[in-house]
Amino acid sequence: MQKTKSQVSVLFMLFGMLFCVCLITANVLETKQMAFGPISITGGLIVFPVSYIINDCVCEVWGYSKTRLLIWYGFAMNFIFVAFGALCDALPGADYWTNDAGFHAIFGIAPRIVFASFLAFIVGSFINAYVMSRMKISSGGKHFSMRAIMSTIFGETADSLIFFPIAFWGIVPNDELPVLMLSQVILKTLYEILVLPVTIRVVRATKKHEQIDTFDNDVDYNIFKIKEFQD
Repeated sequence: MQKTKSQVSVLFMLFGMLFCVCLITANVLETKQMAFGPISITGGLIVFPVSYIINDCVCEVWGYSKTRLLIWYGFAMNFIFVAFGALCDALPGADYWTNDAGFHAIFGIAPRIVFASFLAFIVGSFINAYVMSRMKISSGGKHFSMRAIMSTIFGETADSLIFFPIAFWGIVPNDELPVLMLSQVILKTLYEILVLPVTIRVVRATKKHEQIDTFDNDVDYNIFKIKEFQD
């Protein structure tokens, strides 16, 4: 049966839901700081790299256009979550409510950090998708592992270069910022490498189920053309 232009598959919808859950969960987990020896990380590191893995899977199977739709969809859902969380945090609590401090620690995100997070997500995610798309074309669909790793390095580097200076300039000592940025890129790339066998199997199974393997030969990489998607 010929699919209509605006139709999406059930698998794509499931990827989209998981993508949004990972982004929202990362926001909440970011409020916890953890240390493993000399390395300090936030709880968001546990789940945020999964969004890049989903980005890779969607771009590999359905192409850049669908990935563009996914990124903006994730951005919108994350914005709604943050906005409602901030609104609820601003509303006065009941007299018997005794957990204002804990609630504020999670949902009272500073506007500066919100802006840094959203901008870094958009730039990093689209760079990740662009690198995946272009490398797939140039390699003729070969070397998926290399594409997945390189796209993560480029995407996460852009994410860190934007997020940390905007969010923490003047708060974290300037000589510590490069260390934080580099450690985030390294750890998230290692995360990608460790789960790569699972990613490869997911991509193969999805391609087989969907009977599709998209090459972006004629795609428009304008990030704002979210209406241009098709199966």
